[in-house]
Amino acid sequence: MARLSQVVLGKDVQIRLAMACLLARGHLLIEDIPGIGKTTLAKALAVVLGLDFKRVQFTNDLLPADLLGVSVFDAASASFVFHPGPVFTNVLLADEINRGTPRTQSALLEVMEERQVSQDNTTRLLPQPFFVLATQNALDQAGTYPLPESQLDRFLFRLSLGYPDTASELELLGRSHVSGRPAMPEPITDAGGVLDLQERVDLIRTSTPLLCYVRDLLDWTRTGGRFVTGLSPRAGQALVRSARAWAFLDGRDFVLPEDVQAVFPSLAVHRLRPAGTGIDMAAILDAVPIP
Repeated sequence: MARLSQVVLGKDVQIRLAMACLLARGHLLIEDIPGIGKTTLAKALAVVLGLDFKRVQFTNDLLPADLLGVSVFDAASASFVFHPGPVFTNVLLADEINRGTPRTQSALLEVMEERQVSQDNTTRLLPQPFFVLATQNALDQAGTYPLPESQLDRFLFRLSLGYPDTASELELLGRSHVSGRPAMPEPITDAGGVLDLQERVDLIRTSTPLLCYVRDLLDWTRTGGRFVTGLSPRAGQALVRSARAWAFLDGRDFVLPEDVQAVFPSLAVHRLRPAGTGIDMAAILDAVPIP
C-alpha cells in the first residue's frame, strides 16, 4: 500500500479499500470522471503484486467472445482450438463497463462469481487470484447501459477516487513528463504470495457478538420501509469477509466493530435502493448499537 500511494497520490483510503477488496476475493467498481487515476490504480496494483494485467475497453459493439475467447477451426489438426480472451488474467480492468451491452455485461456474471468460463460444453478455470476492477462514468451519458442489480451485487465495493488534495496535485504536476505515464512500482510478491495472503485473511477470527452486530445492520436496512430492498444474506457474508481483510491490514487476527464500519459504506452504497431521498451511511451506522 505504501508503494501504491507513491503512484496514486493522496488516496490512501481508496488504496486500502482496493487492497481489502482483493484480499477478500471480491471485485471493485470505481465510478468517477475520466483522468482521475482509475487505470493507474488498477495497473499499479497488478504490478506491485506481480500479477498479470489486461485491459478491456467496453463499447456497444463489444461481444462476449471478445471478452471470454473463441474457438477457431484449425485445418492442420482438423479440430477447433480455443483462443482465450482477456478474462484469462489475474487483474482485469473493465473500462467503462456500462458502455457494454447487457449481453456482454452478463458474460461477466459467471466469470466474476465462479472464476470460470463455460463455452463449447467445456468449463475452463481462470488464473488465480482473479480480480475485476471495473470503471463507469458518474453521469448517465448517451450509449450507456446501467448495470442491473444482479451485476452490481457481484462487485464487493463501489467507490470514487475524487479529485486529489492540493498538496498531492502539486506533486503530481511536478512529476509531469513527456510520456505522461507514471512510473510503476517494483513488484514485491507474486500470484502465490497473494493467494497466501487471501488464505491468511480467511483465518481472521470473528466473535458471536460481532456477527450479531452484522446481522443487526442487515436487519436495519430491511425494516422500516427505508429501502426498496435491504441487504441480502450474500451481502452480509461479503461484509464479514471485507471486515476480516480490513482487520488483517491493521495487523490483527480478530475483527472489531470498527472494521465493519470502515468497509460498510463502500459495500452497501450500490446494493441499497432508497425508498425516499438518498442514502445516509452515517445514519445507518449511528442507528445500530455497537456490541
